[in-house]
Amino acid sequence: MKIISLFLILIFPFMSLKAQFQKATAPVADKKEHWRTLHDDKVLDEYYWMYDYFGKGPDSTKVVNYLKAENSYLDKVMAGTKQFQADLFTEMKARIKEKDESVPVYRNGYFYYNRTEEGKQYYKYCRKKGTLDAKEEVLLDVDQMADGHPYYAATGFEISEDNKLMAFGVDLVSRRQYTIHIKNLETGEILKDEIQNSEGDPCWANDNQTIFYTAKNPVTLLSEKIQRHKLGTSAAKDVLVYEEKDKSNYIGVEKSKNNRCIFIVSSATMSSEWRMIDAGKPNDPFKVFQPRMKDVLYSVVPLNDKFLILTNKDKAKNFKLMECPFGKTEATGWKEVIPTRNDVLLQGIEEFNDFIVINERKDGLVKLRIRSLKDNSEHYLDFGEPTYAANFGANPEYKSKVLRYGYTSLTTPSSTYDYDMVSKVKTLKKQMEVLGGYNPTDYTSERLYATATDGTKVPISLVYKKGFRKDGKSPLLLYGYGSYGANMDASFSSTRLSLLNRGFVFAIAHIRGGQEMGRQWYEDGKLMKKKNTFTDFIDCGKYLIAEKYTGKGHLYAHGGSAGGLLMGAVANMAPDLWHGMIAQVPFVDVVNTMLDESIPLTTNEFDEWGNPKEKDAYFYMKSYSPYENVEKKNYPNILVTTGLHDSQVQYFEPAKWVARLRALKTDQNVLLLHTNMDFGHGGASGRFDYLKDIALNFAFLFTLEGITK
Repeated sequence: MKIISLFLILIFPFMSLKAQFQKATAPVADKKEHWRTLHDDKVLDEYYWMYDYFGKGPDSTKVVNYLKAENSYLDKVMAGTKQFQADLFTEMKARIKEKDESVPVYRNGYFYYNRTEEGKQYYKYCRKKGTLDAKEEVLLDVDQMADGHPYYAATGFEISEDNKLMAFGVDLVSRRQYTIHIKNLETGEILKDEIQNSEGDPCWANDNQTIFYTAKNPVTLLSEKIQRHKLGTSAAKDVLVYEEKDKSNYIGVEKSKNNRCIFIVSSATMSSEWRMIDAGKPNDPFKVFQPRMKDVLYSVVPLNDKFLILTNKDKAKNFKLMECPFGKTEATGWKEVIPTRNDVLLQGIEEFNDFIVINERKDGLVKLRIRSLKDNSEHYLDFGEPTYAANFGANPEYKSKVLRYGYTSLTTPSSTYDYDMVSKVKTLKKQMEVLGGYNPTDYTSERLYATATDGTKVPISLVYKKGFRKDGKSPLLLYGYGSYGANMDASFSSTRLSLLNRGFVFAIAHIRGGQEMGRQWYEDGKLMKKKNTFTDFIDCGKYLIAEKYTGKGHLYAHGGSAGGLLMGAVANMAPDLWHGMIAQVPFVDVVNTMLDESIPLTTNEFDEWGNPKEKDAYFYMKSYSPYENVEKKNYPNILVTTGLHDSQVQYFEPAKWVARLRALKTDQNVLLLHTNMDFGHGGASGRFDYLKDIALNFAFLFTLEGITK
């Protein structure tokens, strides 16, 4: 009897846990022999054939059929959650204010804003002349433009200096290949000028007739050329003004806030180079500001009487601010304004006629430092929460004395402030309204520090609903990214309330590879130190269990893109730590992708991951690449998502990974792959459709926790 009772105690939670996952037969991907031989290392890649879709080769139909079979399998397994997903979608959508309007931004005599209407997926982009009481002009009705398209993204809205013309980019397939259109704002006519295969970044010269833009390689999708377009002419006759020969560099074109300069920026992870012309002389040749220097990054901000340069020159690890006069831009003439500091990272500059605002980061948190250009007096903005996110807002007007900035935290909805830099008074212009009675005092946020394997203190930001007990029984979702020096600051999410209100703790691991704790934090999580990113995340998970924020069997992990690489790596390295994980558009086939220079972004990423054509880099990448390291062992429950048209992490990476996991894993845990056949890296373009993906993710987590409503 005691044995039977113990058996029932052990099996009942499992049976209850799996109650909503339906039984179904998982698809089994075919295997085809394909060998990769490099550096005397011979590797079998039996799922290499999945690369074939965009090549339209003999296996292209087979690939699509496999992806559809995986989608069908997911639908069958998750069938018991169908109503729950619908309820979650309705719940999250109900928090969104459907009829809304952004805070107007003043530029060159007009207030610009966008507004949304009830039931509409997109928005109207509008302006009013001189005053907010003026008649509204609808510049673009994106709701109407997107009608009939599964995906529609409009970007790069740029108005000519005479306020009569608008250039913008449109992407219909979610591969970030934009077609630039030009609209006559006086007549409403879309001009015949049409520029295809661009970054969607039109930049007007001051003559109101010339546009500069970044052209993409149609195969690799790399930004390779800056072209000049004259209104009324064919795009085929556009003039090449710059071509980037270094395939590891990204390029772009932009105009300075004071309208004096147009810049071409070429930048890689470790070096950059700027070129410029007078914005009023678009036919002039671009001149180099300072030729690229090995391991030196710099960016340029023109003021009325000089240039400011933010740079890491002379081993200024956390960057310093320098200046130089017009006409003498070479680095030999740069003069230090703000020195580099070991404990403060200089991240950016917002310039005005009478002020500059410096975005600094100390102890993982943003500080905004205001300096008067008249007398060099300074002060900081105070934010007053233990963990938060703050950044510059839209500040296009150079002569303004008001700084617009954004602020949010794990408990504070996204807020837009105006700060008068003279009177030092800040005004809340708008806070995202969360419908349904959200009260921030019902939730608590904390800032913790886990100790990594090498003794490094790794910050964790977390939030939970009041009433939470640290007894190790609560479910916790740990999010991480840790690449490209991207900062994962603590911000608010109304959809996250659906987790918190059902007892989940949400946490962000600020792991190395990001830049939260300074430039060294980034450099200690890239190239030959990449594994620090993964071990940091694992150590954060262990710490949260040790401190009883959660317990074994209740810890979940979530990451996307490079954060999906993180998911794949920690699934291999510590599979028993996680009860489940969500890997969105995961970069999991690192070696093969970095060997294929025809794939978008590969050559741009050598400074981040390394070049596997180099022996040491190859074997280091191979040692952590999730796809390469799948083994015959137990894995956690895993939900993987991807998009067929993803240009960043192409569909075949997660598809191959799932196929290999299915073939080798020794457990009975759930493994699901969802491929969105219409979208790409960023998912759905409408403001509600993306909630369906979140509802799926949450239903997956809730089912694992035995939460049914």
